[in-house]
Amino acid sequence: MSIYHSCNLRKGRHSEVGTFYFLTAVTHNRRPVFCDFRAARICINSMRIQHEKGLINSLAFVVMPDHLHWLVELCQGDLSSLMKVVKGGTSRQINTHFGTAGIIWQSGFHDHALRRDEDLRLAARYLVANPLRSGLVKDLLNYPHWDAIWLE
Repeated sequence: MSIYHSCNLRKGRHSEVGTFYFLTAVTHNRRPVFCDFRAARICINSMRIQHEKGLINSLAFVVMPDHLHWLVELCQGDLSSLMKVVKGGTSRQINTHFGTAGIIWQSGFHDHALRRDEDLRLAARYLVANPLRSGLVKDLLNYPHWDAIWLE
């Protein structure tokens, strides 16, 4: 994704409390930052904190080597503020942990508001199956960086 295109992701964004969103954020230059276990856990913790604060209901997520997917219900605020806090917090903590000062995330993010007729469980299954589709693992249970409220 070009820098020009990523800036366009922010134009015309509308956030609505009570709406379910499929969110995607990509690392800077698609660098596989989250191949490092600790970096991935820092990202997951940053997302968890937003859930605990009541800003969102986190339904499912997967942190891939160079991006994250997150299914949330927005409870307060707006998506841009949510992602700014998550990406900013993740960046600061990763840079502190590794003693670096680099850019972690590409600017912008993608969001898709789910329609009322879209099945949340299907969206969550699609989201968490990313490590399988990308060939990272043959069994999702062998991938440590995902979770969903529906564990069957």
